Amino acid sequence: MGEVINLRLARKQRARAEAAVRADQNRPMFGRTAAEKAAEAAVKARVDGTLDGAWLDSPTSGDRSE
Repeated sequence: MGEVINLRLARKQRARAEAAVRADQNRPMFGRTAAEKAAEAAVKARVDGTLDGAWLDSPTSGDRSE
């Protein structure tokens, strides 16, 4: 015969495991200090500015094939 288990406890253990997985996924997004967020925003702004400055044609000039 198989092992007798308490279904209520099994459901709670499964819910705890799912919550732990969800917490692991959310930690990188929400578990950062304000300084870390500001530093990442500054890096992103610098990279975006570099990319925007490298346009050969203005992106607002439209399609010239018309």
